[in-house]
Amino acid sequence: MAERPQAHLERWPVRIRELTVLRRENVTPHMMRLTLGGSNMNGFESHISDEHVKLLFPQTADDLARIPTPDGDRLRWPRPMVPSRDYTVRRYDRAAGEIDIDFVVHAGGLASAWAQEVQLGNTMWVAGPPRGIRIPDEFGWRAYLADETGIPAVARCMEELPEETRGVVVIETRDESDVLELAAPRNMEVRWVFRKEQEPGTTSLLVDAARSIEIPRGGGAYVWYGGEQGAIKPLRSWVKAAGLGQGEFDLTGYWRRGARGDQMSMRDVVDAVKYIVRHGTH
Repeated sequence: MAERPQAHLERWPVRIRELTVLRRENVTPHMMRLTLGGSNMNGFESHISDEHVKLLFPQTADDLARIPTPDGDRLRWPRPMVPSRDYTVRRYDRAAGEIDIDFVVHAGGLASAWAQEVQLGNTMWVAGPPRGIRIPDEFGWRAYLADETGIPAVARCMEELPEETRGVVVIETRDESDVLELAAPRNMEVRWVFRKEQEPGTTSLLVDAARSIEIPRGGGAYVWYGGEQGAIKPLRSWVKAAGLGQGEFDLTGYWRRGARGDQMSMRDVVDAVKYIVRHGTH
């Protein structure tokens, strides 16, 4: 019996740099793209399609004094931490020295407000990427499920998948105006579901759609989810019922309904604890 392929976590040295806002464009009525670059892009790397960087939003002079500093291959984050948010690297152009970051535009969001108000030529502190999950090409069948926050990762994944990949993509948005043309392989079915006037994170649209998808058994199938935290539990039950195990799915809560924007994701917390155990707090 052939061994089933396994995805695996890869880490690399974490760096921090101050990048310049070069361009802004509206991707959809509810998504804005900023292009960042400048001379400090030297040495930047982006290896995996759904990896993230941490954007820093210093609000005061005290915040500026607490910008993280290099500590070996990691960063030292002075407390209290500078307000920050995790965002996917939508596009990395090594030759041009640019990255694109896509922001969901909504009321009351720290990062969303900044993206709409920042002036071209202003700068932004960017930390990372710190890690990513490498999904081998041997996974010939994929399912990608996401709400708006996961669209940048899904879109980049579609562009980088082997052309022979089969599977399905399901994306939840507010309405038809948010639909994007995805550069998906020809055998990847793309579905969009719309919650209309319902609030984000309150529907079961993605979970219901997932339950209609038959995951191939026997190995070679991979499931990815990026969106509201509350969908993870039913989706985990779905993938496990289909026989998928460790290294065959990745379900990530990009945000949590009713919660203030977290400064550290659960993966960040786990990494920080492991670092302290190994190196101490100095």
